[in-house]
Amino acid sequence: MFDDARALVGSAPPPISIDEFRSRQSRLFSQIGSDEIVILCSSPETIHSNDVHHPYRSQSDMIYLTGWYEPESVMFAECIDGVWKVTLFVQPKDTLKEIWEGRRPGVEGALKDWAVDFAYPIGDLRSRLGDAISRCSKVHHQTGIRNEIDSIVTDAIQLRGRARQMNGSGPVGIEDPSAKIAELRLRKSPAEIEQMRHASIVSSIAHEAAMRSSMSGRTENQIQAIIEGFFVFAGTSGWAYPSIVGCGENATILHYKENNSPCGDDEIILIDAGSEFRGYASDITRSWPINGKFTDAQKELYQLVLDSQEAAIAECKVGNPFNAPHEAARRVLAEGLIKLGVITQNLEESLDNENGQLKNWYMHNTSHWIGLDVHDVGIYKPNGEPRLFESGMCLTVEPGLYFGSWRPDVDCPERYSNIGIRIEDDVLITESGPDVLTSSCPKTIAEIESIVGKSF
Repeated sequence: MFDDARALVGSAPPPISIDEFRSRQSRLFSQIGSDEIVILCSSPETIHSNDVHHPYRSQSDMIYLTGWYEPESVMFAECIDGVWKVTLFVQPKDTLKEIWEGRRPGVEGALKDWAVDFAYPIGDLRSRLGDAISRCSKVHHQTGIRNEIDSIVTDAIQLRGRARQMNGSGPVGIEDPSAKIAELRLRKSPAEIEQMRHASIVSSIAHEAAMRSSMSGRTENQIQAIIEGFFVFAGTSGWAYPSIVGCGENATILHYKENNSPCGDDEIILIDAGSEFRGYASDITRSWPINGKFTDAQKELYQLVLDSQEAAIAECKVGNPFNAPHEAARRVLAEGLIKLGVITQNLEESLDNENGQLKNWYMHNTSHWIGLDVHDVGIYKPNGEPRLFESGMCLTVEPGLYFGSWRPDVDCPERYSNIGIRIEDDVLITESGPDVLTSSCPKTIAEIESIVGKSF
């Protein structure tokens, strides 16, 4: 199907530099007292069955501050003589295990190629970390990831030894550093944006490939294989989240996950799928007729969702509140459904969060942050008010309409029975206006009808 992924996607951007990781660390440490310490843990490996593990991915905060992806690792930072130093505890080199499971950077690799000052085998953790904790006043640590670390920290805080009685030394509290790191992660650097843009291009081509492979009789998982296969073919680490591939009434289920039904000739298929590249997610949803031709009813709803999305994207401007895209999308959808006779209330009544009819057909938010996590970190309403957009923030814009005739809670119009449509793009806030990272993914009716079922 594809002659050359690089010809389609283009060259990958350079990785995040060590200098940038150091800058991230410095910005975090500037918010922490010199007599305090920071501990970050990698995610534990999880078992699929017996001795088979799930594919490994580390904690996003660990990736953000160090770029380190390996399991069984801990980052530790303390201020020594006025200078912050970062230590990484890692799996040591082990020839036998590497023969079976793959090469490890080990201590030597960590010191050579990563933004750290010291590196030690993970087996040294308790002794070295315990000494450092006994000297600090507070530990910045997210509990619940590694029980061993939680135990070391808790034991040190609860210790009432002679040193604490005489000198007052030793930690007196734990603070989760996640909120501080989230504020740093919320605003993307130029290098981060390039990783995300590359993931977006790969995902856009994968969606187009799925469109071109669509035809009645195909099953949802066959089309899923096309899109996820291209993620890997193009050199990403695979999907950023489990793909949603639903056709017909399955497209009206927001987080449909079975992905195993045959696609009927007159049905709309909805695919919500995105790749991950160097830890950074993309998130695209497209909806199209499996046979390549919209019916009049499908076209009415599709164009309405597209119009609402364009209105929402136009609100992605510096200084606008986070909820501005959502409100713009809701208004366009409500106005359109009133004209189509689906909503019988007036505009303001239909938009009411409690009793408005719009929520029958559009029941989710329009946006979420995106970055190292597909639903990325960052508070949406600091101090109870919607956050104002700043340059460098990235979010999705994904309005939709879902007319499931199987639902007992609504009277679904027969004309729109079992039509589910969502259109989603990833948008970067810039001083010059919204930058749609996923803009190369086809989404107009004319584009889609010219692509579906046609080879590259």
